[in-house]
Amino acid sequence: MAMIRRRPEGKQLFHSDRGVQYCSSAFREASLAALPMLVRSMSRKGNCWDNACAESFFKTLKRELEELDGQTGRKTVRIAVFEYIEAYLFDVL
Repeated sequence: MAMIRRRPEGKQLFHSDRGVQYCSSAFREASLAALPMLVRSMSRKGNCWDNACAESFFKTLKRELEELDGQTGRKTVRIAVFEYIEAYLFDVL
């Protein structure tokens, strides 16, 4: 989605943790082979700081969602989260 929306030029870094889905040959062949401008990058084993920002964001999002009173529908929450990630953050960055 980032490649489609932002249309970057030249080589791009694709950084991930060592999750089994990112290490699999199926992922490399299907995803990264389709986008040859991507350069793979992975965390070192035991490096817990690489994903600290993402982990913090999703922890906060999960806590906020758990605090909803049940009055807010799934569709409303989904739209709000989408707008925050895709509209607000995109404009700020």
